[in-house]
Amino acid sequence: MTGPKQRTIGAEVSLEGIGVHSGESSTLTFRPAEPGTGVRFRRTDLDGSPEIPATLGNVLATTLSTTLGAGEAKVLTVEHVMAATRALNLDNLLIEVSGPEVPILDGSFQDFAAALQGAHPVEQDAEARTLTVPAPMSIEGEAGASYVVAPGAGLRISATIDFDHPAIGRQFGSFPVDPESFLTEVAPARTFGFHSDGDSLHARGFALGASLENSVVLDDKGIMNEGLRFPDEFLRHKVGDLLGDLALLGARIDGHVVAERPGHEGNVALARALAEHIRRSGREPFADISQIMEFLPHRYPMLLVDRVLDFQPGERIVGMKNVTINEPFFQGHYPGHPIMPGVLIVEAMAQCGGLLLMDHVDDTDGKVVYFMSLDAVKWRRPVTPGDTLIFELDLVQFRRKICKLRGKAFVDGRLVAEANLMATIQDR
Repeated sequence: MTGPKQRTIGAEVSLEGIGVHSGESSTLTFRPAEPGTGVRFRRTDLDGSPEIPATLGNVLATTLSTTLGAGEAKVLTVEHVMAATRALNLDNLLIEVSGPEVPILDGSFQDFAAALQGAHPVEQDAEARTLTVPAPMSIEGEAGASYVVAPGAGLRISATIDFDHPAIGRQFGSFPVDPESFLTEVAPARTFGFHSDGDSLHARGFALGASLENSVVLDDKGIMNEGLRFPDEFLRHKVGDLLGDLALLGARIDGHVVAERPGHEGNVALARALAEHIRRSGREPFADISQIMEFLPHRYPMLLVDRVLDFQPGERIVGMKNVTINEPFFQGHYPGHPIMPGVLIVEAMAQCGGLLLMDHVDDTDGKVVYFMSLDAVKWRRPVTPGDTLIFELDLVQFRRKICKLRGKAFVDGRLVAEANLMATIQDR
């Protein structure tokens, strides 16, 4: 028995507007895409029209919106258009953008959804990728955010928000995610902000294009707009944002997501944790430690990758390390408060990247990967005994045996370290 088919659109369609944060005008054009290619953004205003796959590995920032980037290219505020693609079960799309940011339009999801519906969605000759939640899971986020995901048929999102403002307060709602329900119950809900935050946001380069035409704005007295589209419009918009961030999983989801005070950082962390939860529960690893030792020269205690969970030749690798109290470095590194040394986190990331690069070599026995440089190294959070490190590395460039990779490390879906790496493949 086969599952649902992948879908794309049957015609091109364009929208124009300004970016809510950049304030810059841009044209957004949806184009059909081949099966298995996923959703990709293309910056048509940049030399070479670089593409940015809409994946978790390309998330650059989650402050006030979700930003994607690959190489030197990036695109801001992707969550509204991504929510529309996921709600309409559109698996493959090329989204051309003539500026740095997806236009905000009226601040809701409905114009994107209507344009895509009008572009005649069509089924393709390939089975859609569906992620089925095998067992309940939960994560804690920042600023009181928390998420629980449980098994379920189809996708449902339940959420609670709590703002210290009389026009919002505490709101709860639960919504099935299907095209009809999304178009009527969620898509019209607009983004919102507080008038008192305007000057500080502008000083930081945010909300430069925000107005009463594309945002619900609140002051001390209440709502500055003419009115709301729903009594709980604020909640519904947060549900749409969560759906848009989950769409970066690149798959349909069968499960019930329950969110308390969701935000973009927590949403993306949830998506990463959910992907890992499903990978670990649903299938065998791509490679175990014995197979890893066939390709890497390292041995205990310097072999720092336990498993390879996912592998896309020439593109991407996802690896894992279980951090235990028995690690030899804990004996001397903050022994009263054990923390994994940051350099070893990066070393483990590099070893995982080495496995990806060896795919480019015919005779692995006679070759070895040497790392030449590190750039933009950042450690975000401590890693302690009991943590499970997940490494995600994307191959950015491969020329004349010189390789550039972008690596990130996560614990429970939260970023703990990141770096850009350059390596070369040489004879032993």
